[in-house]
Amino acid sequence: MQQRPVAATPGDHGPLESARPTHLVTRQHVTLSGVPGKHPGSDPRFAGRPVYRWPRFGTSARRIGSIRWDQSHLRSMSEVNDSGEAFRDRMRAHHRIVLLTDGHSTPFLAKTAISLLRYRGSDIAAVLDRQADCQNAAKLFSVGGDTPVVGSVTEIADADALYIGIAPPGGRMPSEWRALILEALERGVDVVSGLHEFLIDDVQYVDAAEQSGAALIDVRRNRHRSTATAWKPIAGNVRIHAVGHDCSVGKMVAMLELQRGLAAAGQDAEFLATGQTGIMISGRGVPVDCVVADFVNGAAEQLVVDHANHDFLLIEGQGSISHPAFSAVTAGLLHGCAPDGLLFCYEAGRTKVKGLTDSMIPDMKQQLEVCLSFANLRHPCRAIGVAVNTRQLTEDQVDKELRWAEDTFGLPACDVYRTGVDRLVEASLSLRREIVSQ
Repeated sequence: MQQRPVAATPGDHGPLESARPTHLVTRQHVTLSGVPGKHPGSDPRFAGRPVYRWPRFGTSARRIGSIRWDQSHLRSMSEVNDSGEAFRDRMRAHHRIVLLTDGHSTPFLAKTAISLLRYRGSDIAAVLDRQADCQNAAKLFSVGGDTPVVGSVTEIADADALYIGIAPPGGRMPSEWRALILEALERGVDVVSGLHEFLIDDVQYVDAAEQSGAALIDVRRNRHRSTATAWKPIAGNVRIHAVGHDCSVGKMVAMLELQRGLAAAGQDAEFLATGQTGIMISGRGVPVDCVVADFVNGAAEQLVVDHANHDFLLIEGQGSISHPAFSAVTAGLLHGCAPDGLLFCYEAGRTKVKGLTDSMIPDMKQQLEVCLSFANLRHPCRAIGVAVNTRQLTEDQVDKELRWAEDTFGLPACDVYRTGVDRLVEASLSLRREIVSQ
């Protein structure tokens, strides 16, 4: 019998909002020929293979791992529209996570691990890096405190998940990690990846997981197949969306910090992830860079609709409107989430497009104007503030940069780490008062 997760706890508005389930459903291995109702059992590609699913509150099934959660009322795999929520409860139930960064523990490559240490630190048991010459995460990443650095998942006896902690160019899994991943699976430890190379496409991983009952969770895997409907926003639900002058400038961090600031001010604010790291932190979201182009707007819209009961929705941004490679996802999010306000993010000192060093970043003020024009084609929207990433600046340079940003954009500016988010919190509250009074 299925045991349903407990309901979300009112008033808990952090990135991991909801009560954590203390039990999971009964595991059963079945082949496609054993799936009740319609199924793709006649397809020779799947003959005799296990079905991987997770029920969403008893209403649908999802393929996320090496186990079939058997319920007679669940739809077949061919009918499932994976909204990205499939693995929510499974991931949120992980409280002894080992972060795998072996041999790739640099700020650029290990940004997923660093963000998980910062925003889900209480659930992190260790960092796995056999080549590291330090004993804790603080020395390895300057974040994570005394979280130990280990050489094997076996050193954490109660580990419940191994999270791939890197985001390398091209999204490929390092080949030398195969033995580490298999070791975890053989011990019944779930493996979670946000890379473009899916775990469940590897027969050896699938077989190992099937034997132990572990789950393979590919955060980017999705089946979004719905176009946007131009839904009418609900009164009282204020949506703020982060945009930026380039990729990897701190859009996710800015929204997570703003969520914390609004929650501290007693506001009902929810962070909505649109990338793999944000999904690993919050346990929910849409991996927009892996959604079919026609359905990006619809996926973003559905994400907002599903959480419209909150006073504030803080939607993570992706790419930039001027990026030669990734502008499409930026445009889809601007229309799909129909924001009321935009938070513009940039890294001080960056002048060239990340990954395309021959391409100069266009004028930032012009970029914000284009984002606002684009957003206003769908729904009335205005800019509320600027989040400046000053990691390359000295303390003496920070104040000067923030003053320049305020003078240039005519908006309150801050570095969410160095100067806090108070000014952005007040700007968000001002936006809400303005909208509610209309």
